Amino acid sequence: MVHHTLAHDLVLLSYDDEGVDRLGRPALDHGLAGALLVELALAGRVTVTDDRLVVTDATPVGQRQLDEALQRINAEPKRRRPKEWVTRLARDLPEQILDGLVTAGVLRRESDKVLWVFPRTRYPSSTGAEPTVEAEARQRMLAAVAADSPVDPRTAALLGLVKAVGLHRGLFRDLPKDRVKRRLAEIGAGDWASAATRKAIEETQAAVLVATTTAATVMVTTTS
Repeated sequence: MVHHTLAHDLVLLSYDDEGVDRLGRPALDHGLAGALLVELALAGRVTVTDDRLVVTDATPVGQRQLDEALQRINAEPKRRRPKEWVTRLARDLPEQILDGLVTAGVLRRESDKVLWVFPRTRYPSSTGAEPTVEAEARQRMLAAVAADSPVDPRTAALLGLVKAVGLHRGLFRDLPKDRVKRRLAEIGAGDWASAATRKAIEETQAAVLVATTTAATVMVTTTS
């Protein structure tokens, strides 16, 4: 099995049972870049100082995309804001993460054509059932939103990412909207990580939200 990360969770949650991306591009790209930064913050590798992302520990994590991102940030002579790194790291991330899940046997790759003309690549579950890691992520998030108890750092961070890219609307559609909105706000403001780590994660999630919203606005403008 691959070294499972928040980016893997986000990809699995973004694809439906037919293996089609519900989130769309470039929202998924930005979300995954944000997931890498959040993971690095949780691992104690990066923090935010004076609104800039700073490497505090350059020791490799042991996962390709995370280590490549850490190396790029550490090698950059200019300190940059999280939103700049979200844009810089987004390139080709969905393909890389999906390839890893296919290699691990979690998903399979299928190519077909829409209306017999437009090529499409789908990534359904390799077994036909929802992958175990995806089901577990859903259960953790649902339990966190439905209850009022403390939430572990990884679940809290994943909920923030899910909200930033807009996936929360579908994931919690069976719960009252007011409840979901209130609980996500509570979890985001909760004491589930150190102050420095939470600041880095909050700024990254805000950067993902801005990048995703901006991209969506540009697409609407150019197609209108």
